[in-house]
Amino acid sequence: MMATAMLMLLLVLPFQTLAATIGSDTKIDAVLSVDVSTSMNESDVNKVSFEAMKMFIDMASVQGDKIGVVAYTDQILREKALLTISNAADKQSLKTFIDQLTRGPYTDVAVGVGEAVKVLESGGSAPGHVPLIVLLTDGNNSLNTGAGKNQAQSDQLLEQAVKKAKDKGIPVYTIGLNADGNLNKDALERISTDTGGKLFITSTADNLPQILSEIYASHLKLKVVPLTGITANGQFQDVTVNIPNASVLEANISIMSSKPVEVKLVNPAGQAQTIPSDKIVYSASSAYTLIKLLNPEQGDWKLQIKGVSKEKIDINLIYNYDVQVLMEVLSSNSYKPGDTVPIKAYLESNGAKVTDADLFKNLKAALVVTDLDTKKTVETPLASSAQGIEGTMKLAEAHDYEVKVKVEAASFVRESQPVTISAKKGGASTPAPAPAASGNESTEGSHTLLKPIAWIVGLLLLLAAVGLYLFSRWKQANKGFFGQMVIEVKDEDTGERTSPQYRKLNAFRGKFELHQLLQLAPEFAETKQILFKPGPGDTVIMFNQSGCVIEKGGRLFDAAQGKELRNNDRIKILLQNVNKSITVEYLK
Repeated sequence: MMATAMLMLLLVLPFQTLAATIGSDTKIDAVLSVDVSTSMNESDVNKVSFEAMKMFIDMASVQGDKIGVVAYTDQILREKALLTISNAADKQSLKTFIDQLTRGPYTDVAVGVGEAVKVLESGGSAPGHVPLIVLLTDGNNSLNTGAGKNQAQSDQLLEQAVKKAKDKGIPVYTIGLNADGNLNKDALERISTDTGGKLFITSTADNLPQILSEIYASHLKLKVVPLTGITANGQFQDVTVNIPNASVLEANISIMSSKPVEVKLVNPAGQAQTIPSDKIVYSASSAYTLIKLLNPEQGDWKLQIKGVSKEKIDINLIYNYDVQVLMEVLSSNSYKPGDTVPIKAYLESNGAKVTDADLFKNLKAALVVTDLDTKKTVETPLASSAQGIEGTMKLAEAHDYEVKVKVEAASFVRESQPVTISAKKGGASTPAPAPAASGNESTEGSHTLLKPIAWIVGLLLLLAAVGLYLFSRWKQANKGFFGQMVIEVKDEDTGERTSPQYRKLNAFRGKFELHQLLQLAPEFAETKQILFKPGPGDTVIMFNQSGCVIEKGGRLFDAAQGKELRNNDRIKILLQNVNKSITVEYLK
């Protein structure tokens, strides 16, 4: 009922209000799936793959992106569920997790792909988020035949995982580290091609940070802008960083060097900047230095870099834009062969039309038309300026067409939502979404009358929704539990176990702590931060807000955001303050 009320509210509120509540900058849901087989000890001696993944994390938005990590051999050694990045501490948590990864024998790429898809599935999807998987490996499969694994089984599992990724619209970007020349390029290419990703091959791990930068940019329809590289001379050297217009949300400056560097930054007004600060995010490792400028001032910034003499330093720039391209409503829904269709579009930023002439400098606009009968696609240039994007298309045949507008600048690419046009007799066309009103247009009297009515109805629905929400929260807080928990405690020093203790759950309401099941014993005080709440269908949702590590089936069970326990699920909790572990099994 609450969802229905909220939906009705959104339908009656004026469109300008709705548009203002929706963030227009795209966020990512990324899983970094890395081969940690022992062969990587030779092909990636300095663990540059780990540093590259950390750079990808640093390039992610300061808020809103979600990133998870899978470390695989022929099984999952460790994994971290999708973590929503809210602050610098979240990024550091991911990077610390990567630093703690170890390596093991054997390799099975199917395991890395399949688990990455599962992590994305379990993390849920949010509006405005686009998923992707980055898969890194250094060679062919190396299966543990002694454990009954064979290549045919692996191929079947890989095929299933790739199909699931394709069906769910998850592109897999594959990176082949071909250090010894034994890379199975065909297998990686099939994975990336079938899912709409891209294959990258390199013979040295040193190129991995650059490749991760390109994947980040490509997925968000951005471009890597190479800046002038330098050969360090032991003194500060100047590099110009241009912020071309006011629509830049973030500017990521990546500095690749195998030796430490010092950096300074001067804004376009000639003022030296404090690094880091509330507008400048700084991070560094043994392979890279990254500077993220937030809502930077337009103009030429001066980056000063001091490196070890004779060290080659590469510098790249990736802008993150708050820019979309929208097509205006077509003049008619009915067409015939020979008709000329007017095309109009415009750029939008933060819910308003972009009129910044600087953004249109060197911008190329094109009409992309796909004949749905012949499957042929043609691009035709369109005129673009701060006043808008315009052109025409002629319908040559009685066919159905998919039409969209593409704009391309030096640092980004954007496409409008596609529109279907039919020139067939009796064919139906789908009009482009109506653009938001500018707020400067005159309104008819009937519209003036409807607005206050809409607001009143909207307010009433909002109040009803709030009431339903509060009622649902009260109901959830008093919801009961079913079944029981079986508790065993193991002393990791001696190997001794307690007898299984059965704890019925029907006495609890809303939530309870693991510490309560342990009779509030002081030595287990850290389990106060491990909570259980009622879940759907007589399940239990576990929340781990402690420093304890939790495993299920030998794999990390990340319950920071809540994980469901079903009948017969068994988990192991490794305590931090005492060298003991607790096994919990849920029985309905």
